Amino acid sequence: MAKFTLIQNPTFKADVMIPRVGDEPVKVEFEFKYLDRTALAALYAEWGERHRELGLKVEEMDLKEFTAAKIDLEVDQIKAVVADWDIKEKFTEQNIRTLVTSIVSVSGAVLAAYSEAFNQSRLGNS
Repeated sequence: MAKFTLIQNPTFKADVMIPRVGDEPVKVEFEFKYLDRTALAALYAEWGERHRELGLKVEEMDLKEFTAAKIDLEVDQIKAVVADWDIKEKFTEQNIRTLVTSIVSVSGAVLAAYSEAFNQSRLGNS
């Protein structure tokens, strides 16, 4: 009789507008991992700490080292929240790295879509 359950699905899908250099963004479906509020807060805290540490080291790094460290962080971020994607290439760490390395704003687009999916659910899917 009850149509609602307290247990969330382990994954959910959302579209991400993937930016492309010199072309229009393309809509790609991503399958994201569901995280409860506690796990999400821990993950965001970890990312914030890594960003802070990276900022403290920026003076010690050359541009190549800084870029490599940012790419490593962004790969880890996508691995933490994405379960799969609708991209021709398989969802692997190497292909995540290729995606993140190809366009500077792509990880931000993926993470924004993830965050927006949580905001929409909070607002009642409106």
